[in-house]
Amino acid sequence: MPYIPHTPNDITAMLATIGVGSIDELFDEIPTDLRCGQEKVPSFLTEMEIGQLMRQRAEQNSNAVCFLGAGAYEHHIPAAVWEITTRGEFYSAYTPYQAEASQGTLQLLYEFQTMMANLTAMEASNASLYDGASALAEAVLMAVRLTKTKAKRIIMPTTVHPIYRRVVNTIVKNQAITLTEIPYDIDSGTITLESLAHLTEADIAALVIPQPNFFGGLEAVDELTDWAHTQGIFVIGVVNPMTLAVLSPPGEWGIMGADIVCGEGQPLGIPLSAGGPYFGFMCCKKAYVRQMPGRIIGRTVDLDGKTGYTLTLQAREQHIRRSKATSNICTNQGLMVTAATIHTALLGTKGLQHTALTCHANTTALVEKLTDIEGVNRIFKGPFFHEVVLRLEKPVDEVLCELTTHNILGGYNLMKFYPELGNGLLVCATEMRTQAEIDNFASQLQRIMKK
Repeated sequence: MPYIPHTPNDITAMLATIGVGSIDELFDEIPTDLRCGQEKVPSFLTEMEIGQLMRQRAEQNSNAVCFLGAGAYEHHIPAAVWEITTRGEFYSAYTPYQAEASQGTLQLLYEFQTMMANLTAMEASNASLYDGASALAEAVLMAVRLTKTKAKRIIMPTTVHPIYRRVVNTIVKNQAITLTEIPYDIDSGTITLESLAHLTEADIAALVIPQPNFFGGLEAVDELTDWAHTQGIFVIGVVNPMTLAVLSPPGEWGIMGADIVCGEGQPLGIPLSAGGPYFGFMCCKKAYVRQMPGRIIGRTVDLDGKTGYTLTLQAREQHIRRSKATSNICTNQGLMVTAATIHTALLGTKGLQHTALTCHANTTALVEKLTDIEGVNRIFKGPFFHEVVLRLEKPVDEVLCELTTHNILGGYNLMKFYPELGNGLLVCATEMRTQAEIDNFASQLQRIMKK
């Protein structure tokens, strides 16, 4: 029989104890427009009907050729990655609190932390967070906790992923933390030291630096990092882990390196999967590790001198200490991390470098092809990685819609978040794209632009 912990009498007694008349009254703070109303859970389905429903859902997945990036990327994932990940030993999303029963999983998470620390050139890493956006929010909260001046203002460039900025604002706005957005340079699509010159007040806790930024542009990370540290401000790096195989790691930015690093781990062996699940990662300097949210795995020895792995530095109970906890939402994505660890181990240093360089070569080839088309121009100057912003002389929505009829996902429409760019289109080509696919994209776009 199903396990139902509370009988109607139990519920009535609990409501009476706290002085509430009904369940609806208990949750009256939830806005009406967010409630389900009188809608009920649909009736059960038979096994056959569930199978039919799942096949219908699967048919909605697209097999279109993808030139869409914007924070989620289609990379090749070796078959061994998910063949191993879905073994019974690993196939769980739960954190292994019982070390005596979870040495294999704990060792894998420890290896993940080591890989991420090496990749970012930082001293410490946690065992993952919910996703890249919430990881940035956690980094902001961590920086505020660390600042000795009790500053609660964060410099947030508009070149940071717009969804990340919205998530961060949602999480921190009720904690009196202010996000001060810095506009990008209209020529380079990056932030400049000139745009920061007026920000020398003592109430600033941290500067967020994306690398690459949302437009694919490469920020002047060394200069920006040194400026922030000169002002006594923490530096939070938001990075794509795949690009770190060829770009300068945040631990080496400027003279002292970034203080906190976070990002989305999806490029490391996680399929697009219609939007998730993905995982966030976070690294920091050793001096700040006590304020880092999430699980941290340590290696030690037992009484017999044998190597053992366990959760360390943070007690499990810290996450239920409300305002005194480092975080109340630092969900660990153990299964995704398992895949990422196996994927990174299989590729190794040379494999990651080859993938990153091939992505750059394909994006460069794509941009050259598309900008040869009349009515298609590159907006920003300067170096880029992974993706580039183009301006079309036709409405982007119409162009993308027609491209889908030819089985092409042609990029990301920037009108919603960056209307000042006009018909701005963000395009991306990973190592998955062939020359034939790039040529076909260019051919179809040229035909559409001529109409």
